[in-house]
Amino acid sequence: MGPERVLGGAWQRNGGAQGSRRRTGLVLGAGGVVGAAWMTGALRAVQERLPEPLGDVDLIVGTSAGSVLAAALRCGVTLDEMIALQRGETAPGLGGAGVRDLDEGPLPPWPHLRAGSPRLMLTTLLAPHRVHPGVGASAWLPRGRGRHEALHDTVAALETQAAQDAAGWLPGSWADGRTWIVAVDYDTGRRVMFGREGAPRVPLADAVVASCSIPGWYEPVVIDGRRYVDGGVRSSTSLRSLAQAGLDEVYVLAPMASVVPDRPARPTGRLERRLRRLITRTLLREAEVVRAGGTRVTVLTPGPEDLAAMGFNLMDPRRREPVLDTSLRTSAVTLAAEGRPQVA
Repeated sequence: MGPERVLGGAWQRNGGAQGSRRRTGLVLGAGGVVGAAWMTGALRAVQERLPEPLGDVDLIVGTSAGSVLAAALRCGVTLDEMIALQRGETAPGLGGAGVRDLDEGPLPPWPHLRAGSPRLMLTTLLAPHRVHPGVGASAWLPRGRGRHEALHDTVAALETQAAQDAAGWLPGSWADGRTWIVAVDYDTGRRVMFGREGAPRVPLADAVVASCSIPGWYEPVVIDGRRYVDGGVRSSTSLRSLAQAGLDEVYVLAPMASVVPDRPARPTGRLERRLRRLITRTLLREAEVVRAGGTRVTVLTPGPEDLAAMGFNLMDPRRREPVLDTSLRTSAVTLAAEGRPQVA
């Protein structure tokens, strides 16, 4: 077993096969609009450690907010353009492509007065062992009213532009097994990884919107007669799914976890940190499973300074720019501090 190190906001294990061509994976977790801003800053630090562009790594797994970034990377959006979009600036090359502002406010619209998934509720009551607790709990939430129209149009525009810029890019060609977009079937409770072999083949925009449809906030997305919701209700990263992916190295950005917690004064902050601790424990267990297969795993999470900038509402777009600026600085420092172990 390789030595364990906790590096500021990063947890890392040594391992992985040696060879001239290392297969690299990138896992982008759930985290709302604030988490997306944090991951955008962290991606700059990760890029400095890779020999190839982030959009060319062997496997990208995106969940919820992470699915949006995964789609952008695969469609050729540069880090500079992603940073500009997070700042609310016009990104060169994207302005005329139909990319829209995704800000929808920090609070959800009032939901419908009916249960989100009666069928899944029944399964949870009759056979609770068959349903993940987070998925089962989501079934009892009221059906959301929000609609990801701007997000759908933006991802569709990015794919159209990618088809114009890249020879051989055809509709649906994103689902080549190198990009997994995580959602949950809202009637069966099963996790679905669009883009993975054996999963339903759907347009990229539909897959991303399904992965981002938070129960109780957004309407479930109907694709070929089946309803899908946010993959984050099953797992914030779905990291364990990479155990048999044949990768040498995996970088995981998990904005909903934190290996270096802080002690906020407000009750809402303390409650949020309790949830983070649960997510972090699950994440580290999943990382251990992947590492046991010989893969080198680096998990980067927000540290105390990032958490202070993020606040407790991960859907508050007003925090995007300060979170981005903080992450650009802290993530680089964290990944550069490999020789200075710290205790989480």
